[in-house]
Amino acid sequence: MKVLLISANTEKINMPTLPLGLASVAAATKKAGHEVAQLDLMFEEDTRLVVKEAIEGFNPDVIGISVRNIDDQNMENPRFLLKPVRGIIADCRSLSGAPVVLGGAGYSIFPESALSYLGADMGIQGEGEVAFPALLERLEQHGELSGLPGLYLSGRASQDKRNFTKNLDDLSFPDNYLWSPSDFHNQELWIPIQSRRGCPLHCSYCSTATIEGGAIRRRSPEFVVQEIARLVDAGYNYFYFVDNTFNFPRSYAMEICRLILTVRLNITWRCILYPLHVDRELVESMAKAGCREVSLGFESGSERILSLMNKKFKPEDVRQISGMLAEQGIRQMGFLLLGGPGETKETIEESLNFADSLKLDLLKITMGICIYPYTSVAKISMDEGFISCHDDLLLPRFYLARGLEDWLPETLKDWMAARPHRMSQV
Repeated sequence: MKVLLISANTEKINMPTLPLGLASVAAATKKAGHEVAQLDLMFEEDTRLVVKEAIEGFNPDVIGISVRNIDDQNMENPRFLLKPVRGIIADCRSLSGAPVVLGGAGYSIFPESALSYLGADMGIQGEGEVAFPALLERLEQHGELSGLPGLYLSGRASQDKRNFTKNLDDLSFPDNYLWSPSDFHNQELWIPIQSRRGCPLHCSYCSTATIEGGAIRRRSPEFVVQEIARLVDAGYNYFYFVDNTFNFPRSYAMEICRLILTVRLNITWRCILYPLHVDRELVESMAKAGCREVSLGFESGSERILSLMNKKFKPEDVRQISGMLAEQGIRQMGFLLLGGPGETKETIEESLNFADSLKLDLLKITMGICIYPYTSVAKISMDEGFISCHDDLLLPRFYLARGLEDWLPETLKDWMAARPHRMSQV
């Protein structure tokens, strides 16, 4: 079959991103014997024109659309990001009779309501590398679609429970990217590398377990470093480990660093650190292997609020890690998430003072917590009357502890104005 895969994401909320998930599905689809064309709308000004050209030039049998973001998590001026995606799907409908299949991280959080809102034919929740080729096989043979794990069909209320691939080495890395190496002279563009999926930490507000499952699944370190080496040979030098917790487990992170050094890859990379089980040996190994920046999501400087968020670390852990990173010359982007359950003026001031004490190069502050299904924050929001049991939460809803509505925006405005070179508000 001829399959057109479209990455609908045009947002650069933190930085422009390559469509890793879509490219991974493309690789699996090609491996299954189908003809695949890819279209990334990230930098396209006239999306309707490029979609029209792609459909008319390729004449696909099936159109897959990846949905990465639902909203921008900005409570003061929230943007609902599915409206332009609905326009893209409408364009596909007007130009082709091919069935439209949804996927992607954002879609996986809201598989039923997003499918209904966007007007597609079906959607796959979670990993598409196995489910999408299986769907194509049934479509090609005009077989029964019900029973495919993770598949949602328009107008049907139920779906079969999705499966998670246990051995990620069974899944191919993308065999190409949508940019040429020359485009990467701009260091804001980084090649994403995913070595692990899933997260068992269950932070109170986080949707990762809904998207990837609650157990960590890993590729072999050798497989990961071989892929990086292949990309280096192709001319790429900047990489971003998009794993939610690069340092979990610590031994795995150490082995990745060791292998990068062993094969002498001269690369620059960044990652996401969870502020626990990070010692001097790991930080030194990361620096030697080419790590130049980390995202340090400590979220709060209050031990009580961290406990309510179900964090496993304490402020002192963050302080020690920040100092070690600074010693090794690794840039730090810190994150504060203010206004959640249990938050008070005192705990917010505690967090702001704590952030000032760290060796951060940049601090991003989010005011209010976007409420996602199946999280502790969603349950608390329901108990406290912020939402009802009938809200599907597709349209962004936020939790902000009562009593902070007027005080917090003004406090942050003044606090950030005094630190203009280090601050960014989401």
